[in-house]
Amino acid sequence: MIRKILKFFLLFILLGTFGWTIWFLWSKSDKPPVVFKTQVPQQTDIIQKTVATGSILPRKEIFMKSQVSGIIEKVYVLAGQNIRQGDVIAKIKIIPNMVNLNSAESRLNQAKISADNAKLEYDRNKKLFDESIIPKAEFQNYELKYNSSKEEMVSAQNNLDLIREGVTQSSGSATNTLIHSTISGMLLDVPVKEGNSVIESNTFNEGTTIASVADMGEMIFDGKVDESEVGKLKLGMDLILTVGAISSEKFNAKLEYISPKGVAENGAIQFQIKAAVRLEKNQFLRAGYSANADIILARKDKVLAVSESLLQFEKEKTFVEVENAPGKFARREIKTGISDGINIEILEGLQITDKIKLPLLGAPPVQ
Repeated sequence: MIRKILKFFLLFILLGTFGWTIWFLWSKSDKPPVVFKTQVPQQTDIIQKTVATGSILPRKEIFMKSQVSGIIEKVYVLAGQNIRQGDVIAKIKIIPNMVNLNSAESRLNQAKISADNAKLEYDRNKKLFDESIIPKAEFQNYELKYNSSKEEMVSAQNNLDLIREGVTQSSGSATNTLIHSTISGMLLDVPVKEGNSVIESNTFNEGTTIASVADMGEMIFDGKVDESEVGKLKLGMDLILTVGAISSEKFNAKLEYISPKGVAENGAIQFQIKAAVRLEKNQFLRAGYSANADIILARKDKVLAVSESLLQFEKEKTFVEVENAPGKFARREIKTGISDGINIEILEGLQITDKIKLPLLGAPPVQ
């Protein structure tokens, strides 16, 4: 009898242990209910834009070239200095070509000999004319020859002075040995130093650059955009410039040029653009700064918008999941407007109080 009771007791314990194990495994496999987070639409500004890279350049940059060959005798300015039109930048000392110098000296000597001879003939025949021995017409020939010889001597002297000094006595202060600024502005660069050799500008040679001057109050953004974006651009569009060296400040510009021809760069076609920079009071930009331009394609202020990550797509329709009861969601078709890549404008289908289901972290987007 005791043995029977013991068997039943052991069997009961065994069945209880088995049942508890089944219940424990079942309770562990039962997943807790998923609680979705929600987000409500917001009123915000949406700016649709594309990006161009480039640099800041002055609209007018003038290169002062040497008009004579020689040596820089004196430099009167420094880069970064503001100058006015007509200010002297540098002085050039002429180093004459020995062949030309010798020819000029020989021409002057010959002109003096001819002038001395013409003066003797003039003086001799003037006495004869005064005594009415020769007619006036004959005397005028000697007078003309004498005046011509004097003019030739002056011309020969001027030619020699030009070869030696680059200036004549009759020209006064006019000389091409002094380099004057042709515009008012800032000196961006003075690449020459005292003692440097320079060559003159002519039809066969650009000549040595003495200095470059620019109006720093009129700057442009010179950049490039990809061929996939250039079709969206129109003249007059607004740009917001971010300069790498002045990241804390933004600059406004207006698009004024789009190149009609693309250029291949790094395996892609790029189109040049230019935009006029609008500098506010106390704003200053240096020439050559690298910059990025946000080109505003479209803009909507204070519109109803949601995050683009909330959208679901089916064929040509767009949906979001809106909470219609606690923990219950239903798909709702919406119409959208412009997007900035993060937020998208809602035209129809949502109220600002609607709660939209957020996708689970790591879940694939619904198409």
